[in-house]
Amino acid sequence: MCIMKFYFDKLDPLNHEISLLEVHSYEMNVYLVSITVGNETGMIFSDSDNPKRFHSAGEIRQLFEPFNVKKAVMVHDTPYEEMIGNPPKAKVSAALPFSMDLPY
Repeated sequence: MCIMKFYFDKLDPLNHEISLLEVHSYEMNVYLVSITVGNETGMIFSDSDNPKRFHSAGEIRQLFEPFNVKKAVMVHDTPYEEMIGNPPKAKVSAALPFSMDLPY
C-alpha cells in the first residue's frame, strides 16, 4: 500500500470512490482526514503543503457528500493519558463508526 497526499481540490467525486475515510479527532475541535482510494492511502491536504484541518464533523460530511464513501470511521487520539497518570495508551487505536449522513 502506498502512502500519499490527496489534495482535496484535485479529488473528483466521479473518479475517486473512497473505500475508507478515517476522521482523526484531536483536541480543540481539530480533525484531519485520511482516505483510501484503490490501493492508495493518504491524508487530505489543502492547496498548501499542510494537511487540511477540519473544525467539525459536519464540515467533513458536507465536503465529502458528493463522494461515494464505502466506510467511514473516527479515531480519537489524545496525547494526555500519561500526563495525567494513566497507563500509556494502546498501540492500536479504536476506530468507531462515523456516519457520513448529513442531518436534515
